[in-house]
Amino acid sequence: MIAPIAWRCPPAAYGPWESATSTLTEALVTRGHDVTLFAASGSRTAGRLHVTAPHPYEEAPLDVKVWEAMHLGAAARLAAEGVFDVVHAQCDFPALPFAPILPVPMVVTLHGLGPPEVREATLPIWRAYADAAHYVAISDADRDPSLRYAATIHHGIDPSRWPPADPGPDAPLAFFARSHPEKGPGAAIAAARAAGRPLRMAGIVADPDHHRAAVEPWIDGDRVQWLGPLAGAARARFLGGASALLHLIAFDEPFGLSVAEAMMCGTPVVATRRGSMPEIVEDGVTGVLVDHPDEAPAAIARAVRIDRRRCAARARERFSAATMAARYEALYASVVAASPVPRG
Repeated sequence: MIAPIAWRCPPAAYGPWESATSTLTEALVTRGHDVTLFAASGSRTAGRLHVTAPHPYEEAPLDVKVWEAMHLGAAARLAAEGVFDVVHAQCDFPALPFAPILPVPMVVTLHGLGPPEVREATLPIWRAYADAAHYVAISDADRDPSLRYAATIHHGIDPSRWPPADPGPDAPLAFFARSHPEKGPGAAIAAARAAGRPLRMAGIVADPDHHRAAVEPWIDGDRVQWLGPLAGAARARFLGGASALLHLIAFDEPFGLSVAEAMMCGTPVVATRRGSMPEIVEDGVTGVLVDHPDEAPAAIARAVRIDRRRCAARARERFSAATMAARYEALYASVVAASPVPRG
């Protein structure tokens, strides 16, 4: 299992790719698989850990090209020695050139192809290696029609870390995401104000200029609070303690881990009908979908009346780590069986 080296596995706070990678690794180990996780220093796993990068590059300066090449090279070297049955790359396209020369199949999870300009810039390498690797989309919405996919497998999370909670319909609303225009922090503030409800906000500041202009003027420590990055039990308490999560995105979200986490706590989600949201949020069951942020205040009134026990149960059924792991197990078995290279 090759993780990115931007953050540790599991991440201390932010790091959605590393979080998904860590969750799958631990679920596979629990299910009896011998898994080697290639990750940055500071990572933890119940499986085997292989570290090359001395620290995550988002935590301290690091020459990304150098250490990413060494990270991928270490995984490829062991794979070439026949140590593994399958290589699963969760680190975007840099692993692709190794796929045709390895003696075992490579599965690659695409954690989102990005906005149009990024997508167009990177599609040539994804197309070039489509016959050499087995691509997994994290939502049907994020599939590109020019690529061939082996499967769509939604992210899963460990239900034990996201206990159901019932803070009551008058509890504050929540925003949990990067403070960036595409995540809609300003729209969340406007919706909460229009609904006459307090808003608690958490996440990293990914666009400082936007944060200063659209978020900071409204932070008063009472009606609007900014709590910064949250992880672990604090993150679960934050999401579970909200009456609803506002996810009024302005881009095509490829998945949205915080959305699944909130729903698993029983917290319904008010989300813009873009990207994967119609695929992840079941209108009237686990949240309410809107076509425009102006519809959010009315949607909030609907969302806080949703049965939280049903919401949590449905999220556990669809987005548990076990569900994700079982689907990857089936994929691994199929690609190994179809591989022309004899093993054993």
